[in-house]
Amino acid sequence: MAAPLRVAGKEGGKQFAHCKYQTNDTNRAHTKARSQKQSAYASIRGFLHRRKINPAMRLNIPTWLTFARVLAIPLLFIFFYLPGSAGSILSTFLFILAAFTDWLDGYLARRWEQTSAFGAFLDPVADKVLVAVALVLLLQADPQPLIALAVAVIISREITISALREWMAEIGQRASVAVTRVAKAKTMLQMVAITLMLWQHDIVGFPTYTVGVALLVIAALLTLWTMVKYLKVAWPILRDGLP
Repeated sequence: MAAPLRVAGKEGGKQFAHCKYQTNDTNRAHTKARSQKQSAYASIRGFLHRRKINPAMRLNIPTWLTFARVLAIPLLFIFFYLPGSAGSILSTFLFILAAFTDWLDGYLARRWEQTSAFGAFLDPVADKVLVAVALVLLLQADPQPLIALAVAVIISREITISALREWMAEIGQRASVAVTRVAKAKTMLQMVAITLMLWQHDIVGFPTYTVGVALLVIAALLTLWTMVKYLKVAWPILRDGLP
């Protein structure tokens, strides 16, 4: 009876040691996975910190203002098609208010140090969608070739430069295609043009709509110029990928 007990004891010891080794391997694997996850989080925090972006997606006042601009997009569509002068009046004032929040949310975010990754993503999206919707509405209401060409140029440029900036950011060259003063002037001119065209009616003999169309064409020309400038800066990097 003693020998089987010793054999059983040895076998039990081997099984215990085997389980112990398996437990150690599992713990090491968990520790390695946890270390990799912490390293990834640290890299993300470092990336956001270098750009002075708060990684927490807090719904502060600047973010709420950006949300309000997003909500203004379907309202603009509804107001634009209201009958009579109510449509042009409401859509114009709504667009002016949305354009003002575009400046205000950025100013407050910088002033109060409430920048966030979510706000940095949503703000340009809200701006571009708002402008694109307004341009499409104006073109549908007055489909003349000059307006169609200006709208096509502006929207095409926004798509092109957005894709270029995203690609440049992936390779660490985002600063090469940062927003320039000419681009800011183009945006302001574009906002004024859309506002005048939404209003439609002359003001004390001032040809509001005609001036708006002229400013939109000038904005489209500036749009082409800034696009060429951005592509020229990025071209040495883009050329490396060509055969």
